[in-house]
Amino acid sequence: MLKKTFSQWLGGNRQQTSENSADFPWADLKDLNQLQDEGGNDTGKIQIIFKHSTRCGISSMMLRRFEVDWKQHTTGKDFFLLDLIRHRELSNAVAEIYGVHHQSPQVLIVKESTLVASRSHGDISSLTPEEHTA
Repeated sequence: MLKKTFSQWLGGNRQQTSENSADFPWADLKDLNQLQDEGGNDTGKIQIIFKHSTRCGISSMMLRRFEVDWKQHTTGKDFFLLDLIRHRELSNAVAEIYGVHHQSPQVLIVKESTLVASRSHGDISSLTPEEHTA
């Protein structure tokens, strides 16, 4: 009989998350200047920030679901993955800039420096790529 650990049931295998994410166009968000450097503020390019806790099985599960849902819709968008464990101060700054309450996992969709959508936890799946095209 095959047995799984609790974290495996929730999708909390960090190594698996890293391997699955390898073929998605994530840029690690480590500095607020990256949001401006990518040109999203000036060009109208959509920027998507996924605030992810690497210690949370639910966050890992939602990250994988997001990648599956958005994999065919990456053109014209910048995708940033924000590791909350390593960059908590940055996460707090992002929450303050866009006027959202800090959540994890959380997705922010930004266009021309304006927050156009924000979802957290299970509601992340309600963000459809068709609604947020460039």
